[in-house]
Amino acid sequence: MPDSQPQPPPSSSSNESAPLLLCGARLTDGRTVDVRLCGGRIEAVGTAGSLAAGGTTGGGTRVDLGGYLLLPAPAEPHAHADTALSADRSGPVSYDPQEVQRRATEAALLQLGHGATAVRAHVRVGDVQGLGALAAVLQARRALGGLTELTTVAVPRLLTGAAGADGLAMLRDAVKMGASVVGGCPDLDPDPTGYVEAVLQVASEHGCPVDLHTDAADPARLARLAAMAGGLRPGVVLGPCGGLGRLPAEVASRTADQLAAAGVTVVCLPQGGCGGVDRRGMAPVRLLRAAGVRVAAGSGALRDVSNPVGRGDPLDAAYLLASRYGLRPEDAYDAVSSAPREVLGLPEVRVEAGFPAELLAVRGDRLAGALSLAYSRVVVHRGRVVARTSAVREYCDSSTVVELGLPRQGRGELS
Repeated sequence: MPDSQPQPPPSSSSNESAPLLLCGARLTDGRTVDVRLCGGRIEAVGTAGSLAAGGTTGGGTRVDLGGYLLLPAPAEPHAHADTALSADRSGPVSYDPQEVQRRATEAALLQLGHGATAVRAHVRVGDVQGLGALAAVLQARRALGGLTELTTVAVPRLLTGAAGADGLAMLRDAVKMGASVVGGCPDLDPDPTGYVEAVLQVASEHGCPVDLHTDAADPARLARLAAMAGGLRPGVVLGPCGGLGRLPAEVASRTADQLAAAGVTVVCLPQGGCGGVDRRGMAPVRLLRAAGVRVAAGSGALRDVSNPVGRGDPLDAAYLLASRYGLRPEDAYDAVSSAPREVLGLPEVRVEAGFPAELLAVRGDRLAGALSLAYSRVVVHRGRVVARTSAVREYCDSSTVVELGLPRQGRGELS
């Protein structure tokens, strides 16, 4: 049974500067290498056995990654920290601050164990919860410092009309409190275009990115949104956009061209949708990519009422993109690693000297196999191991296994 064990946060920045040598890891180009980390970055990459753990300074720690494939770590571009892990609760979701903080912390650690060293979490503001849920998630973020990067999107319900005035004030207060992204769901507002205008105005005032929920089933509305969002920096993200996949091919293609021209990013949710939007269908990722739209993949709901079996695993999302939606394994993994890091405004990661030491090691020697059977994992954040998941599969003694020379792991005879 997999056992994910995130380590406690560092007591000081000295943990990030301590040298760490990853030994015997395999890269996607087939090379077997040693990778030395120091100061939160990749210091050197060399052939297996060629590097010392501490470099010229001596010392340092070694981690044996023989049999593992070393990759840039995934990032999670679409989570719901305030409702995560609430599916088993009877009645409405609790927004008690301590309960929200506990769930948000546990959810972030689960996703860290899967490999995501950065998470963007959508959090509802206004209505019954006011700013309490956001404050709780921000507290979880502070408590998780050194383990994972947790950023928040403020999600108001209404922003237009008499009822929307309070929501707009709450959105501005949320940004002042610490929400780094403004978002919401224009599909649920009586005036979707007015909702988007309000969000873009607040984003412009504070220099924040925008991340909106939409089913994207109305091409005219989406065209207006793309026109309003065009040129906005630091950028606009839409998701999950399942309605695009239900449009006629010609209409969907024209809409994709408009999104590409506006520089809008689409975050799809291959594992299922999330609350607030129509959860039917999936964004047409191949069509969007062909049009030049940047496409990232997120997990969406993590065991809440929208998806009681959501796993929050980026490698599951990549697996589905490859197996169900026709992407090459390399492109599928890029959609859960490089693309979401760009969405989150994080620096690029490559397994090369000078790049940030944000890495995931998975048992296997090829990317396709890792996406299929990625059980054992080692997660590196800021140059140190922050989580390990070890999976051991045991079989009873069998002469067939011996005769065929099949690989096996075991700890003795099973009864």
